[in-house]
Amino acid sequence: MRRLLKRFGDLRVSVEASEELRKVIGEYGERIARAAVANALREGRKTILARDVRAARREVEAGG
Repeated sequence: MRRLLKRFGDLRVSVEASEELRKVIGEYGERIARAAVANALREGRKTILARDVRAARREVEAGG
């Protein structure tokens, strides 16, 4: 996470900032994963496809 933050500016990064970004990304990923699973199950599939993840991302970004 530290490298990701440093990539966008020549600033020092606190441990707390790095941990907070990790937490936020993890929570966002969990919401997308849950929605992707729901999409696959709704269509009667046992396999999550890339289209499920893309649709889940749109749903999460739209506030769903």
